[in-house]
Amino acid sequence: MSAPAPAPRRMHLAAQLPGVHNATVWSDPRSRSQIDFASFAALARTAERGLFDFFFLAEGLRLREHKGELYEFDVAGRPENLTVLAALAAVTDRLGLAATVSATFNEPYETARRLATLDHLSGGRAAWNVVTSSDAFTGENFRRGGFLAGAGPGAPYARAAEFLSVARRLWDSWAAGEPSPDPRGGTFVRAGAGRFAHRGPHFDVSGRFTTPRPPQGHPVVIQAGDSGTGREFAAAEADVVFSRYDRLPEARAFYRDVKGRLAAHGRAPDDLRILPSATVVVADTDAEAAAYADEITRAQVGPETALAHLEAVWGRDLSGHDPDGPLPAVDPDPDARLLRGHSVFRGDRAATARRWRALAEERGLGIRELVIAVHGGQSFVGSPRTVADALDHFVRTGGSDGFVLVPHLTPGGLDDFVDRVVPLLQEKGVFRPAYTGPTLRDHLGLPPAAVRRDRPDTGPAPARRGLRAPGPAAAPLPAHRQEGAAP
Repeated sequence: MSAPAPAPRRMHLAAQLPGVHNATVWSDPRSRSQIDFASFAALARTAERGLFDFFFLAEGLRLREHKGELYEFDVAGRPENLTVLAALAAVTDRLGLAATVSATFNEPYETARRLATLDHLSGGRAAWNVVTSSDAFTGENFRRGGFLAGAGPGAPYARAAEFLSVARRLWDSWAAGEPSPDPRGGTFVRAGAGRFAHRGPHFDVSGRFTTPRPPQGHPVVIQAGDSGTGREFAAAEADVVFSRYDRLPEARAFYRDVKGRLAAHGRAPDDLRILPSATVVVADTDAEAAAYADEITRAQVGPETALAHLEAVWGRDLSGHDPDGPLPAVDPDPDARLLRGHSVFRGDRAATARRWRALAEERGLGIRELVIAVHGGQSFVGSPRTVADALDHFVRTGGSDGFVLVPHLTPGGLDDFVDRVVPLLQEKGVFRPAYTGPTLRDHLGLPPAAVRRDRPDTGPAPARRGLRAPGPAAAPLPAHRQEGAAP
């Protein structure tokens, strides 16, 4: 008798509001307001109708600039993300609500309080994408133009690691179920509730935390680092990892590496969910979907956008160049920065230019076609059945635990997927037919965060599951799932 077939792997799905960058085709006639709450609510309700785990709002803390002026092709003016999510809590019932909040330009007390409040208002559906930055351009908005930048490459990340530790200490300062009013005894709250104290390299705080313990214990913690240190941090501390790998070979390698680190921290493989960002284009046939995907990609990378991306790498004004012509013969200017606030172009631009030249020569690509080859393209393209099969294969063969879908339209960009692909995933037995619990941790298959009673009243919190406590030489906490982190 043959062994029974293994049960299908259930996938997790999340949705991200389209970003402020060129991946959002705001000029499409079907696109609606990028600012009005009605657009946020419509997309979130569609995600909930599709039984998604959570809805994610990234956030940038400074508008990008091109040649000293606002980058005119970007979406601008979006409201602050935690405020939007608090409003969405009132118009959704089960959908998780996730936000990027910087650990560099905020403080632990206020951040922990706002996230705990969102968890209470939503009945246990809050999540925090922890990011950090030493970007002086963004820091100018906070009178911190060079904040931590000169203190070594690990300084922003050491602050972020301690920030997260302090936030957890604050959430743990109330016991589960508190306050528990006692009308007979005449007391509303336990005398010791909310007491906390922490003294460390970046934070020296003590007092009383005003917000009771969140329904989930702690909001779900999301992390998006890709360095070795980032992967180690994820294995020790995160509940969800945002991956940048939507191509299967690279995704499998990342998945194996991060999951392989969990045992050293006393964790099982299912204690952490790995979700890459992905785009999906669906049409009646594969051929129609391919044509539509090409149309979307060319709308995302128009001639002006292609030149702007090349200028960001070259550091030179290339406005006189033909976007369909060859790369400029001149070498990049390593000191000039024409596009500011875009994380993709913060690395070694000379090395990027060499790679782009080699690719253009190998394939015979002009400027626009090169930028499309580097930054464009859609992740999953085809008929509903083709897309459902591809997503299932990706998860089943160890590429991820699911996906964060990033549509190109607001707010209707998820409609085809929810209406045409989700039923096929449910038919295959790889996606839930209904929500089985009220909290985001329920959706992700994670237990409530336990109260850690081993914490002292003062001093840095002890390391969690083997991650060393933060200090002056603490290892970096990786960044960046912020607006502007995608082309």
